[in-house]
Amino acid sequence: MNKTKSYSDSQLVAMYINGNENVLEKLLHRHRDKIFGFIYSKVRNQELTEDLFQDTLFKVVRTLKKGKYIEEGKFLSWVIRIAHNIIIDYYRKQNKMKKVYESEDFSMFDILHDSSLDAEKQMIRQQMIEKIKVLIEKLPKDQKQVLKMRIYEELSFQEIAEKTDVSINTALGRMRYALINLRKIIEENNILLT
Repeated sequence: MNKTKSYSDSQLVAMYINGNENVLEKLLHRHRDKIFGFIYSKVRNQELTEDLFQDTLFKVVRTLKKGKYIEEGKFLSWVIRIAHNIIIDYYRKQNKMKKVYESEDFSMFDILHDSSLDAEKQMIRQQMIEKIKVLIEKLPKDQKQVLKMRIYEELSFQEIAEKTDVSINTALGRMRYALINLRKIIEENNILLT
């Protein structure tokens, strides 16, 4: 029933590059445990492993979509190299910069739902909403779609997954990358959201 099981990694990569989006999930699923195990062996933290695993998959997809994948040997070895570089980058960033993360105390989207503001604050709120809308438009289409559904339509990730015909993990991953990319856009352009 599942023909793709008989294809080699390089055949699946070629199919993906030629437009068959469905084969990538099968290809990554084939090597998921080895990639995940490699990352975990380096960081020894389940949550961090999951984050770095998602980062690795994101980089793999981005590289394949840009046509920068060069068949030098095994697909798995290439992905492990990407994971290794992402782990190194993660530790470098931890040492060099203090990141601004959303926390229980602050979310850049809290202001969108605050109805108890006076006239001046309402005006500032409206300006921030406009700035955020402009920034959201700079995101990749799939990330923008999930972000809008979650923030503006207040849909659950299960509802988003059903509406966009993807798995809940994919919807969660897209939201995560939307927030990461939104922060990068804000930082790179020195945009003040106040």
